[in-house]
Amino acid sequence: MDSPHSEPAAVITRVAEHHWHALSADRVVGRAEASRRPDGRLFLSIDTWHTDDFARLASAMLPALPRPLYTVVDEADDGLKSCWERAGFKTRRREFEYVVATAPATVPPGVTIGPAADQDLLRSLDDVVRAEVEASAGWSSMPAEVLPRPAVLDLAKYVVASEAGHYVGLVRLGPVRRQTRIGLIAVRADHQRRGIGRSLLTHVLDSLHRRGIESVSFEVDEGNATAIALVQGFGARRMGSTVELVVR
Repeated sequence: MDSPHSEPAAVITRVAEHHWHALSADRVVGRAEASRRPDGRLFLSIDTWHTDDFARLASAMLPALPRPLYTVVDEADDGLKSCWERAGFKTRRREFEYVVATAPATVPPGVTIGPAADQDLLRSLDDVVRAEVEASAGWSSMPAEVLPRPAVLDLAKYVVASEAGHYVGLVRLGPVRRQTRIGLIAVRADHQRRGIGRSLLTHVLDSLHRRGIESVSFEVDEGNATAIALVQGFGARRMGSTVELVVR
């Protein structure tokens, strides 16, 4: 993002309920948007080349929207992060992005890994995982995309670990952006430290490997030491990080 420019000050116009434009000589030189995520939170984006236009757009949109407000930025983009911070935003959470190569699988005895096939069993496991996360780090610490739960879970997005007729662990494949991505890995607390999480990830990497997919990406919260150790154990390479910012 460039430093302030010498052109006439842009005029900010609200063009829709959640959209603003910065206009200079009848040209659109900046855009701002507020979008509501499935969990109900409002996430903001501002697209402009100049810091002064960014500040004008932020000054126009922030008072018009209900707090709290959120945004996500690449931590390497110091200019953009600084613009949001000058607008009053503070870091709420940080995620490290990893990429790991796919590989053939190994599965320990006593555990069956495969696609989710039972809506009730998956929902029961999801209930347990959400309660356990809420009792520890808090479910609000999860990425926005995994916070809400639809009325019907999409079984095609899940790989599960089964034992004694129950689902005890899961992997959820997230929306594809630049490449195939894992959105969530979770194992029931009373079944942890037995290698189930590793088996789930191994199974998924093997499945993707067989489909000719060379690597997969995923984000890990900086405070989740267990997940970081798991992915690093697979030789994952850290590619970058993002920060979620909030103004209250």
